[in-house]
Order: sequence, then C-alpha cells, then structure tokens
Amino acid sequence: MADPLSRERVYNFSPGPAVLPVPVLKQIQDEMLCLPGAGCSILEASHRGKEYMAIQDAAKASLQRLLGIGDDFDILFLQGGARLQFSMTAINLLRGQSRPAQYVLTGSWGKFAVEEAIKEGPVEVVYDAKATNYDRLPNFAELKLRPDSAYVHITSNETIQGVQFLTDPSSGGAPLVCDASSDFLCRPLDMRQYGMVYACAQKNAGPSGLTVAIIRKDLIERSGGNLPGYLSYRNHAKEGSMWNTPPTFAIYVLGLVAKWLESTIGGLAQMRLLNERKAKLLYSVLDKFPELYIGHAQLSSRSLMNVTFRFPNEAIEKKFLAGAEQLKLCSLKGHRSVGGIRASIYNAMPIEGVQILADYMSDFANKSA
Repeated sequence: MADPLSRERVYNFSPGPAVLPVPVLKQIQDEMLCLPGAGCSILEASHRGKEYMAIQDAAKASLQRLLGIGDDFDILFLQGGARLQFSMTAINLLRGQSRPAQYVLTGSWGKFAVEEAIKEGPVEVVYDAKATNYDRLPNFAELKLRPDSAYVHITSNETIQGVQFLTDPSSGGAPLVCDASSDFLCRPLDMRQYGMVYACAQKNAGPSGLTVAIIRKDLIERSGGNLPGYLSYRNHAKEGSMWNTPPTFAIYVLGLVAKWLESTIGGLAQMRLLNERKAKLLYSVLDKFPELYIGHAQLSSRSLMNVTFRFPNEAIEKKFLAGAEQLKLCSLKGHRSVGGIRASIYNAMPIEGVQILADYMSDFANKSA
C-alpha cells in the first residue's frame, strides 16, 4: 500500500525544477540518513572522501556510456546553471579571439546567451526567429555559417516556446556549442558533431544546483591564464571538477538518474522512443482540435519536452487549468511571454500522467464544442 506522502504526489508538469523518477526518489529516501559504506548522509560526506569520489566517478562513467563520450572530451560538474555558462562559454572560447562567435536564436534562452556573449567579443546572430515569436527552427543548410568562427551556439530545446532540434545540426566546421539544459539525456547525441554541450540538471537530469559541461579538450586549451579562477574551464578540468567543493548531493542524484536511464529505460535510444510516444499523445489532441488548442510551435519544430499551446480566450484557459488541478495535473500554466499552457513532459514524467492529460484535453474539447 502506498504511504500517505506518495498518495499526495501530483503529475508535475513543471518546466523546472521538474519531475524526477520515483525509483530515484525512493533510493534517495532510503539512503538519506546514511549513505551505504559512508557512515553518514550524502549531505554530510566529504567531497574528498573515497565514498563520494566513487559516486562522482560512477556518474561520469554513466554519462560517458549513455552519450558515447570519447577520451577527447572532459566532463565537468559545475554550479551556476546555464546562466553562468552563457558567460563562461564566451569568456573561455571567445575572449581574445578575432573571429566572431555565431549564435542561432530560436527562443528566449538563446537571446539571454547572446546578451552575455557580446560582453566578451564579436558576435554574429545568423538566425533570429523573433518575427514569429520563436515558433520555428532554421534550416541549417541555409545559414551563413563560417567554418572559421570561434564557435556556433545553439539552444537545443527552448522551454518557453516549445521548439527543439531533434537531430544534431552541422556547424560547418566550427565548434558547435549547445545549451542542452532542457533536453539533456532525452535522446542520443552524436558527440562528434559538438565542441561543447552544457546543461543545468534541474530540467531533465537531476535537482537544481548542478551544471554538466562536456567540452572537447582542445577547446579547454583556449581558457586564458588570467581568468578569474572559477570561470576557467581549464582549472575545473585540471582538478577533476574539484577546483572548489562540487554540488555533491546534486551529482549523487544525477548519477542515480543516469543509472535509471541505463538499467531501467535501456539507454537513450529507448528514452527517445518513450518521449516520442508521450509527445504524440498530446500533439494528436492539438491536431484534432486546432480551433480550441492553438499550438505555438510549427509542426516541424515541435518539442518532445515542452508542449505549448493557448486557447481562444483567457476564460477558457482558466477553466481548463481549474479542471486539470482537480485531476492532479499541475504546473501547466505557460510562460508569460507566450501565454497559454506548457506541458513539460521530461524523461521522468510517466506515460500514465501524459495519458491522463491527453484524455482530459479530449474530454474538455468535446464538452466545449
């Protein structure tokens, strides 16, 4: 029989911090008082102790296996979220370069990244979908990408607008830098296409407080020797993510999530198939009732992680949200810049939760007809 707290759990469609796998939460609960072999909680364990080091090494090894990361990359466990990486990528990879960095703007987070990059060096915006409120992705073959640019930056999934790159774009020879914060580990990546992938964990891979940065080693060498210590990728790589005390609890949880992806889901190819099934449930309803559910993203650009739509008027939206709350379908309200509804269906969102939402949407549409 489920305990009282488990019965209180809702279907949490929050864009982040977001839903975590229940088996992971149960293991955290079981090990919270005393981490096996450590004699204390993970919250108390020294980051230099052998018990914690084994956890960090295992998390890194899981990521290497899941993403097929070779020895030509370093995996760094950092803090500060994607916001800090907007600055760190430019500070380490653009500062002092004569060549521009090129940015592809497909939503709000790409815009924020540009705002930080221009403080450090020359930037070219080679695509900006602002005119259509970021409802589509570009055809990369048509972009004027420079093979000698410092790097090309993309945001793989825009949580606010609900658009996502579902294949790995070619940057034309320049290092491809990807903010994968909201779709990290949702599908396989061809790491040969990337110079760097970074992601804050709290959207799809763990709790807030951790950022994973996967960087090609030759790019780390661009880090200048006069950078503030924490802002240097070289420092973090040299010290094995121990330049300062790492976010130990968040790394512990990331490791559990990665283990869940490997052992329970069966890897990222299987995770992608499951994510496609979940997304299809919701997009099928949008397509069946287009006059009621007005999707934001263009068909070819739809996200598997964040399904965004609005209603003909605010009164219908309020009624929809009230009914959803009664079914324990929570945190569905969209971002103010787009409005409407945003259903974040990250890896850990169970398919039964998505099915309940899809059924409710169909029932709501039929009753509204």
